[in-house]
Amino acid sequence: MMLRFAAPALTALTLISAPAQALDLSAMSAEEREAFGAQVREYLLENPEVILEAINILEERNAAAEAQADLELVAANTDALFNDGYSWVGGNPDGDITLVEFMDYRCGYCRRAVPEVAKLLKEDGNIRLVIKEFPILGEASVISSRFAVATKQVAGGEAYKQVHDALLEFSGEVGEVTLRRISDGLGLDTEAIVAAMNSDEVTREITETRALAQRLQISGTPTFVLETEMLRGYLTADQMLEIAEGIRANKS
Repeated sequence: MMLRFAAPALTALTLISAPAQALDLSAMSAEEREAFGAQVREYLLENPEVILEAINILEERNAAAEAQADLELVAANTDALFNDGYSWVGGNPDGDITLVEFMDYRCGYCRRAVPEVAKLLKEDGNIRLVIKEFPILGEASVISSRFAVATKQVAGGEAYKQVHDALLEFSGEVGEVTLRRISDGLGLDTEAIVAAMNSDEVTREITETRALAQRLQISGTPTFVLETEMLRGYLTADQMLEIAEGIRANKS
């Protein structure tokens, strides 16, 4: 038995599925273009799943393109990401994978990420952590980062980590009184740290990190770089563990 299709739907399907160069709308008359548009509309209304399929394919292609672009950005900025000579390094300093975190002390998702990063480092045990001070949420963020960086430059990495943790836990207004209280509570040289907050060395570190973030097209926090992978936004420890395992599998 011969199968019979509605002529408009069949015509639209044929034209839609044809190579782009086979369809030249400019060669059609106004009446032909109008008829073609009506046929396409009729076909899509009768087969709306085609629209969803096209959207899914487009999203997949865009995601793949963005992932490839991120891989290239990371590869072009490897030294600045992993070995800038000034960012705080924790976790396992000799780990086979490096996790870089761009963070802001006033960022709620950065605070949510704290226990997730701690869990990741504990459960994996072979990940090197690099913290990038990236204050983007106003003056309080800048003051907090200047204080943290000044602490690192004046008192060293251990003191920096203590201040870093304290600032992420603090939920009130940040000002000199608050920062002095934090420093005094940790037994640090508060006067030296406060005096260094606006130094050229502190400014240079924050400025260079901002420039790096701009090159990497990072506009929000937290943003992670896990070895070769750019991870834009908050992730759980389990998600990052899975990505780390995939990176190691690809290396072997």
